[in-house]
Amino acid sequence: MTDLILQALFSGVLIGGVYALVALGLALSFGAMRIINLAHGELVLLAAYCAYLVETRTGLDPYAAIPLALLVVAGVSAVLFLMIDRIRQDRELNSLILTYAVGIILTNAILLAFASDVRSTASPTLQDAVTLGSVYAMTGEIIAFGLSLVLMVALWWWLKRSWYGRAVRAVSSNRAAATLMGISPGRTELVAFLVAGALASFAGVALYTMSVIQPALGHALTVKAFVITVLAGVGSIPGVFLGALLLGVTEALTVTLASSALQDLAGMVLFLVVLFLLPNGLFGARARRG
Repeated sequence: MTDLILQALFSGVLIGGVYALVALGLALSFGAMRIINLAHGELVLLAAYCAYLVETRTGLDPYAAIPLALLVVAGVSAVLFLMIDRIRQDRELNSLILTYAVGIILTNAILLAFASDVRSTASPTLQDAVTLGSVYAMTGEIIAFGLSLVLMVALWWWLKRSWYGRAVRAVSSNRAAATLMGISPGRTELVAFLVAGALASFAGVALYTMSVIQPALGHALTVKAFVITVLAGVGSIPGVFLGALLLGVTEALTVTLASSALQDLAGMVLFLVVLFLLPNGLFGARARRG
């Protein structure tokens, strides 16, 4: 029983790392623009199907699809931003409706192109088992977790050290003051949206290498990303990582000790408990402002 729980914890941490990568893009767009992109999960899924196409048509490793995924998802993200940017009244509410509609369109487009069949990588290298003591994982899961850590550090550096990263933080903090300092809010928000799309691209490819994908998965990914963003507190990258690990471990333990049918319910219960006890997120309002 102990080995079973340890395996569940280990698997939960690995899937939590990918959840964090999925949630980072949503957290960035929400932090910069105060817009919840309800099509974010579909963008992640679009990148995953790019990986599937490259693998099946060329025989290359799924990670070779990253340039294609970046191009496709960045293009869709740019079009989506231009549509959002044209909203002049009730931007928060109308953008929710718009992105939800775009998500439905993307889901049905993927369904028409690839049918409802479940897809997964056929790479023997990514499916090889790696044993670490009494626990094991697929090579794809280890690589995806490592990629998540690298990209989280890269995003933290970009937000702290680069000019556009500081501009994103300035616009999210005070749009009017940022404008007076010579920062273009529209251009900055576009950059934030494109970076969020790039993170979605990496997340989709990583997800394909370690799990199965199907057209209906996009909505579930959006919900998980939103839950993690709220758990973390807006603007907290460590909070996103911790929230994603909590969600991943909770789901894995629920599947192991109870039933896979209760997996999503367990995640929602965790969400409600943290929201009730820590309404400002795991790191609190002061850490978020920092």
